Amino acid sequence: MTNPESAGDDYDVVISGAGPAGSAAAILLARRGVRVALLERRSDPGAYKVLCTHSLTANAYPVLDELGLVPALEEAGAVRNAARWYTRWGWIEPRAAPGGPELPYAYNIRRSVLDPLIRSHAARTPGVDLLPGHRVTGLIREAGRTVGVRAAAPRGEREIRARLVVGADGKDSAVAGLAEVPTRLHENGRFGYLAHFRDLPLHGGIGQTWFLEPDMAYAFPNDDGVTVLAVLPDKKRLPAFREDLEGSFFDFVRALPDAPPIDSAERISKIIGTVDYPLVTRDPTAPGIALIGDAALTGDPLWGVGCGWALESAHWLARAVAPAAAGHGDLDRSLAAYARTHRRRLRGHQSLAVDFARARPFNPAERLVFSAAARDETMARHMYLFASRLIGPSRFLNPVALTRAAVVDIRHRRASTPTAHRSHPDS
Repeated sequence: MTNPESAGDDYDVVISGAGPAGSAAAILLARRGVRVALLERRSDPGAYKVLCTHSLTANAYPVLDELGLVPALEEAGAVRNAARWYTRWGWIEPRAAPGGPELPYAYNIRRSVLDPLIRSHAARTPGVDLLPGHRVTGLIREAGRTVGVRAAAPRGEREIRARLVVGADGKDSAVAGLAEVPTRLHENGRFGYLAHFRDLPLHGGIGQTWFLEPDMAYAFPNDDGVTVLAVLPDKKRLPAFREDLEGSFFDFVRALPDAPPIDSAERISKIIGTVDYPLVTRDPTAPGIALIGDAALTGDPLWGVGCGWALESAHWLARAVAPAAAGHGDLDRSLAAYARTHRRRLRGHQSLAVDFARARPFNPAERLVFSAAARDETMARHMYLFASRLIGPSRFLNPVALTRAAVVDIRHRRASTPTAHRSHPDS
C-alpha cells in the first residue's frame, strides 16, 4: 500500500530501490511482520532497468514461488529458460535424463515487464509503504550506526527513521557510498552491447550462448516474441568496434557459429551497452545497514545471474533479520548471519567470474569439463546446474565431476583415434 508523505516517518526497515531486489525484500519482510518503507527514486510506476540480461536463473524459482509471482509471470508471457552453449568442441545441449524430472528453470522476461510487476506486488502488500520519487541523499547516524535516511522527495527533503536501512540501489549504490562500505572493483576485460529483436528464430526456440575464447555472445528469447541479443567482445576490439557500432554488431553476430538470422529479424530497440562494466564486491552489511542485489555484489553480465542473485539475497536477508528488524531479537547478530550466508553462497561464484572476466581462454579444468559436457549428457546436465546457479563452484569442479570428465575425454580420444595399422600375418 502506498502512503502519503504526511504519514509517520518511523519504520522497522527502509529500503532504497524498488527493483526486483528491493521489492522482493519488502514483500518478504512485511509478510514476517516488519513495517517497511520502500523508496524508489523514479516517480514513473512503469520505470525499469534498461541495461540487463533480462533473465532470471533457475536458482531464483523458489523465491518467485514464495513471492507468488509465478502465475503472473506465466500470464505475462515469460519464457522458461532452457539453454545451449557453443564451445570449440561443439554445442553443449542439456536434456533431462530419460525417465527423470525436467530440468529446473526460471524465466526470461524483459525488465519493462518484470520491474513494474514486482513493484506493484510490493505496493499491494500490507505493511509496505511504496514511496516513489524518493532519492536517498544522506544517512542518519547515531552512536556509530545508521538509524535512518534523509531523502529528497516530491515535497522536499524528509527524514525516515528505521532500525535497518537496506541498499537495493544497484552497483553504484548511494547507500553503500554514504555508509562508506568497502568496495572492491574488478576489471572486466570485455565490453558489451545488446539489442532487442522480434521474429528472430533460435535453434530449438531456446537460449544460446557462444564461448569463443575470449569473445562471448548470447541470445535469450523473452516475452512477446522478443529476443535479447548481446555481444561481449574482448576490449582489444573496442576501438574498431566503435567506429561503426551498428555494422560491427551485425558483423559480429553474422560470424557466430550457427548464427541466428539477424538480417531477417526486426530490431525494435537501439543498440545499447557499456564499454566499462567492472565487477563489484562489497561487504554485505555494516552497523544498521544491509546490501542486497547488485549493491552487494555485481557479477559479470555475460552470465545473466544478476536478477537471480538479487531475489536470492532478498530472501536470505528477510529470513535472517525479520524478527530482529521487528524489534524481537539482536539485529547485529542477525545481520552477521545474513553476511555469512551471502559470502558462503556467492563468494566462490564471484571469484570464478572475476578470473574469467580477464577475457582469457579456458583454463585446463574448464577445458576438461566443457569438452566433456559437449560429448556426454550427464556432464551437460552438470553444466546446466552450474549455469543455473543451483550448484556452486566446489560442486561444479569437484573430484567426481573432474574424474567423469576425464573418462569422457579418454573415451572420445580412443573413439576418434584410427586403429593402428597391423602387419599382415603372412608378411
